[in-house]
Amino acid sequence: MKRLHFVIGLFVLAITIVSCGGNGNSSVSTYADSIYLPEYASGFRILGAEGSSSVIIESVNPWQGADSVVTRLFIARDGEEPPQGFEGQVIEGNARRIVAMSSTHIAMLDVIGQTARVVGVSGMDFISNDAVRSRRDSIGDVGYDGNVNYELLLSLQPDIILLYGTNGASGMEPKLKELGIPYVYIGEYLEDSALGKAEWIVAVAEIVGKRNEGIKAFSAIPERYNAIREKAANCLKHSSRPKVMINLPYGDSWFMAPTGSYLVRLIEDAGGDYIYKKNNSNESRPIDLEEAFMLVSASDKWINVGQTRSLDELRKNYPKFAATKPVLSGEVYNTTGRVAANGANDYWERGVVEPDVVLRDMVMIFHPELADSDLVYYEKLK
Repeated sequence: MKRLHFVIGLFVLAITIVSCGGNGNSSVSTYADSIYLPEYASGFRILGAEGSSSVIIESVNPWQGADSVVTRLFIARDGEEPPQGFEGQVIEGNARRIVAMSSTHIAMLDVIGQTARVVGVSGMDFISNDAVRSRRDSIGDVGYDGNVNYELLLSLQPDIILLYGTNGASGMEPKLKELGIPYVYIGEYLEDSALGKAEWIVAVAEIVGKRNEGIKAFSAIPERYNAIREKAANCLKHSSRPKVMINLPYGDSWFMAPTGSYLVRLIEDAGGDYIYKKNNSNESRPIDLEEAFMLVSASDKWINVGQTRSLDELRKNYPKFAATKPVLSGEVYNTTGRVAANGANDYWERGVVEPDVVLRDMVMIFHPELADSDLVYYEKLK
């Protein structure tokens, strides 16, 4: 009888150990519940499992040219372990110490009030956020992909690195794996809509354990955006769309955005008519300067003109275009409305999480009769 009690005791103990071991015996397939499926973004999803507080964030095709590439981050909560067969990065609990390799990541953290978690950045001099800049003496500037100070990075004791890839995976990957520092790809810049870019707020919020705050912050953005778009659509019932040209030459070429890009969709939503219809690919394509000249000459508005801040500067650097219609009429605008003295441009930072404000700027540019405030991210060249 004593032996039977001993065996039963061992059996109960075994059950207790297994039950206290979290989800260590679960498989990746159990993480199939959609915790958050984006409505506008295509580059991420958040998955969970029944009875588990841990989640998997999947970044889908997280760099240009990626095809059927999925990277994963497991956020282990409440002592749970990664499921069997999981391949990817693992972070223990919500991230408290973050290194952000893009200023856009900082803007996303700012929306949910979590910039205090930033302990490292890439290029402090090009960050607009006041809360981060005010702590510049205590935040490490780790450098740029390809020239990273890994000794400094390691000393910051980060819980996670927020990465982005350009033409391939980040060059930081091998070294981060060697050092055992978790990372996750934030691929908002690859989204083809302004709302899709902004929706990455939710992914960043999940990383710091603030999912509900992220969802709340984002959900208000489409409401404001769509109200402004509707205002522009109503205006078109009694006015026409102005023809819109973009960019400046790069060497001997002039790159034109594809018709399905986020910028062109913004132009269309704001009641403008993107003048170049030939590029139906998924990337910007070059045209020669002669064709660009004809397009500028036929345009009513010219926007996103590089670093140019005045019409005199434009005429001096690009004299061939001095007599084109938008220059003569003074209808040239740039995304330089919020540029700090150090050159940091908030259009590329806060502007990403405020697409409704960017859209409102464009509506006022294309349809001045609808202007109800000053431009924020754009400015008119004088």
